[in-house]
Amino acid sequence: MSGDIFALIPMLALSIPIIAITTRHKRRMAELEVRRLEAEAASGRSASSDRTEWLEDRVKVLERIVTDKGYDLAAQIEALRDAPPAAPRIEEQK
Repeated sequence: MSGDIFALIPMLALSIPIIAITTRHKRRMAELEVRRLEAEAASGRSASSDRTEWLEDRVKVLERIVTDKGYDLAAQIEALRDAPPAAPRIEEQK
């Protein structure tokens, strides 16, 4: 039994640097992630703004469908999905 305790001491001594290296790496990765998020915020672009633009495009398509007086909505939906996005009007650029 006493031999087992002496075998654990070197194992513990070797595990301390491994834990320190792992912790340092995790801290460095977190710092890099924070810097990346700060750079995105400073430039005004982020994943949420991309998602917002996509949703705005979808709403425009839905508005065109709703305001159209046609009866074949399924065919119109498919046609709008396949059509390239329309150029922005002058009112939308302001």
